[in-house]
Amino acid sequence: MPDPGEKAEVLIEALPYFQRYAGRTFVVKYGGHAMGDPKAARDFAEDIVLLKAVGINPVVVHGGGPQIGAMLKKLGVESTFVDGLRVTDKATADVAEMVLSGAINKELVGWVAAAGGRAIGISGKDGQLVTATKVQRTTKDPDSNIEQAVDLGFVGEPSHVDTSVIDTVVKAGMIPVIAPIGAGEDGHTYNINADTMAGAIAAALGAARLFLLTDVAGVLDKDKYLLTDLTPADIARLQEDGTISGGMIPKLETCIHAVEAGCEAAVVLDGRVPHAMLLEFFTARGAGTLIRAG
Repeated sequence: MPDPGEKAEVLIEALPYFQRYAGRTFVVKYGGHAMGDPKAARDFAEDIVLLKAVGINPVVVHGGGPQIGAMLKKLGVESTFVDGLRVTDKATADVAEMVLSGAINKELVGWVAAAGGRAIGISGKDGQLVTATKVQRTTKDPDSNIEQAVDLGFVGEPSHVDTSVIDTVVKAGMIPVIAPIGAGEDGHTYNINADTMAGAIAAALGAARLFLLTDVAGVLDKDKYLLTDLTPADIARLQEDGTISGGMIPKLETCIHAVEAGCEAAVVLDGRVPHAMLLEFFTARGAGTLIRAG
């Protein structure tokens, strides 16, 4: 049996953090393959309910790439990707909205309820929470080295965030669970990268923390040791020397945008580790990579 004294020490260690951040907002992006694990989902929901119970206001933004891919495969719809972004035609956009705003969103709401919390599932379309614009991308032709425009279809990025819906949900004592779907001024529905969506919402809310729960421990140096504290200048240097590459680059760009636009700090950490978010925030040792504006 765990020693009662050790339990008390853990609570005492967490107390200053409870006091410092009572009434503040944490935006948490939940995604990756951990979403398909019921045990991980249950742990995540318990963490979110605990945050709410100690006076912190969690706002959840979830992904669902693997689930969208599985449904598209089941329906026989082919997918192509450019720079990690799914090319989204009308059929794919409809499936993405069905999976994200429907199955995944309501499943997470159910997990929060099972953990004793009250959540409400919405998307960026509800109450004009997130207005999206079409993503513009270019790629270089390998033979001519000429840049060419790439049409990603109904893939968007946030151009405006109206937090009034979130404010209303939070004031009602509930936890917003948000699907990364937004409506454009052109009337179309756009699929938005969940990291990008979470970063834009964290900036608009002036959140105390943006947590990006991923499938890696955080940012690693060339010897595979975790880097615990970074600034935008550090990230630029590490990207230039090749330490940071691949899918970590857009995640860190999201963190930089968020902290430079009003979020106090952002954290990249491993969502597969049980209660990683609590370990990062409520203990001195932490559990991921913290990014501040400098």
